[in-house]
Amino acid sequence: MFQFEFTEEQRMLRDMARDFVNTEVKPLAQKMDEEEKLSPELIRKIADIGFLGASFPQEYGGGGFGEVGYCVMQEEMGRGDLATSTFIGAHQSIGANAIFIGGSEELKKKYLVPLAEGKYIGGFALTEASAGSDSFNLRTKAHLDGNEWVINGEKLWITNGGFADILSVFARTERGISAFVVETKTPGFTAGPKEKKMGIRASMTNALTFDNVRIPKDNIIGDDGRGFLIAMKTLDAGRLGLGAACLGAMKELLELSTKYAKERKQFDAPLSQFQAIQFMLADIAMTIYALESMVYRTAQEYDEKKPVSRQAAYVKLYASEQLCKVADKAVQIHGGMGYSRELPIERYYRDARINPIFEGTSEVQRLVIARDVLKKNGKV
Repeated sequence: MFQFEFTEEQRMLRDMARDFVNTEVKPLAQKMDEEEKLSPELIRKIADIGFLGASFPQEYGGGGFGEVGYCVMQEEMGRGDLATSTFIGAHQSIGANAIFIGGSEELKKKYLVPLAEGKYIGGFALTEASAGSDSFNLRTKAHLDGNEWVINGEKLWITNGGFADILSVFARTERGISAFVVETKTPGFTAGPKEKKMGIRASMTNALTFDNVRIPKDNIIGDDGRGFLIAMKTLDAGRLGLGAACLGAMKELLELSTKYAKERKQFDAPLSQFQAIQFMLADIAMTIYALESMVYRTAQEYDEKKPVSRQAAYVKLYASEQLCKVADKAVQIHGGMGYSRELPIERYYRDARINPIFEGTSEVQRLVIARDVLKKNGKV
């Protein structure tokens, strides 16, 4: 029987994150969206408070809160701004986490510690033009030349790619797909212009080019040819953090919609008295309850070192698709004001749409789930 209760430390983390979001993130969210740029000062404050390494053990510069704590923090970030939660996720949950999952002690001490402390910004470079959902079809190549790996190729849609200091990069070697730590100051590395996006506009997304980028031989993450496994394990955690951010956004949308429905009057009565509005609020509340259970049950199992690939796919699929529906209901409840940039509802609506696409599309999540169901002969 699953039972879950937050520890005192996790509740304190939630309170701290909520206060930070209310005072630092929400006041800047609309401005950052319009300017299509995260505030450098906000990034510095996020680093200073310890939110860029919350999940990692203290020995590696982190807060020691594990995946549950990370999801607690990301839920609050999702309440305030999905672009900010995306930046944190790309840095911590997949960029730095690839090093934590597969890296040697030397790599962890050299790179993970400053990443967790926010001295470096990280990213995760997997996607390519021919390797989106088909992530095994990488064209970027790496070969060993003496004591250096030489990397050539291109990556697309890399979050934080334009200002990251450290990237976990995946490339094909003679033995298969391998993972590497690349410092972006290395000669031969270039980031393309920032992509113009419909949503999460404040987060930076870039194409990357590797032209004979030379890195030390020891900068390989794990064994040569084992990078694909590292990528998939890393994405399990990334999908949980994404689910938590979606959960936070849903909670914010429910609160805003409930408040508006009580205040806005039509036909001499508050909107909240109309059954059609009540049904939409009820559906949103039910979705939140289900997702909250999924996120924290799976995060706890992740922290217990249990395999959670199927469960992480559940979370990512449900969270991303349901957030789009919740945001649509919130716009409908707000009517014309929901379509106006005067209120944040319009921004949440645009920001929601990327979630069924990145970190594995909805179709990929269904494949992950179905294959595991078939493998286990229909057993949950």
